[in-house]
Amino acid sequence: MQFKLLIVTIVLHYTSAEYFKTKPSFVKTCLKSDPEFDECSRTAVQQLFDALGPGLPEIGLAPLDPLKIPKIRILQGDGPVNVNAALDDVTVTGFGQTEVLMSQVDGKTYDFFTKLRLPKIRIEGTYDLKAKILLIPLVGRGICWFEPTNMTIDIVSDVKLYDKDEFVFFNVTAAHVKYTIGGLKLRMNNLFDGIDSLEESTNAYLNENWRPVSESLRPILSKTIEDILLGFMQQLFHNLPGNFMIGDVKNNTPSKKTDKKVF
Repeated sequence: MQFKLLIVTIVLHYTSAEYFKTKPSFVKTCLKSDPEFDECSRTAVQQLFDALGPGLPEIGLAPLDPLKIPKIRILQGDGPVNVNAALDDVTVTGFGQTEVLMSQVDGKTYDFFTKLRLPKIRIEGTYDLKAKILLIPLVGRGICWFEPTNMTIDIVSDVKLYDKDEFVFFNVTAAHVKYTIGGLKLRMNNLFDGIDSLEESTNAYLNENWRPVSESLRPILSKTIEDILLGFMQQLFHNLPGNFMIGDVKNNTPSKKTDKKVF
């Protein structure tokens, strides 16, 4: 059976601010001409994630850990997974423990290729759900949490360059995510209007069968991660000149194909 992902929307709020005109202390400059660029870039991106944990108020960037998301809307149908859901007052913790395993930059297009590892992410919020997962009808409204563990994320970020004042900036136009996880725990309270026996047995079943549950939710989780990372990258790199990251960056990129594929 085929599924069709109709829409996943995450609402994030950022404030506008002046961009960095001098290089911040948390930014490491690498040279694309350096044979050791990939390792330098990995270290530089790790420093960025470490700085993003508590946020950067000087450019209006909210903390990455914990990350507050006012609202997530999910609608997916036509297949084994059928979801009509809303998550409100969402808190995501764990991005502050991000380990950067790899960071590469295409020498012509400046697209980013990044591999991350996160020991554990916890997503908590208030849910309103009508769904079918693993042929199980799920209906409920209440508090929920999800904990993916040992997650590895591959990210391809589409980048276009633009000039502003005397600087070159990265415009991240899209993020494409592929991930693996080593485990998944979850809990949804007040399923089936709080019928305890159904709520407990359903939560137990979903946790015991976390692998097929995870696969069923993969399109939703992938798009959610993409939207979170894209929002942060856009806010960051519109305020952080690319020259500070790559000292010999040049805005002479050719036109690119749009059929991006993750590793």
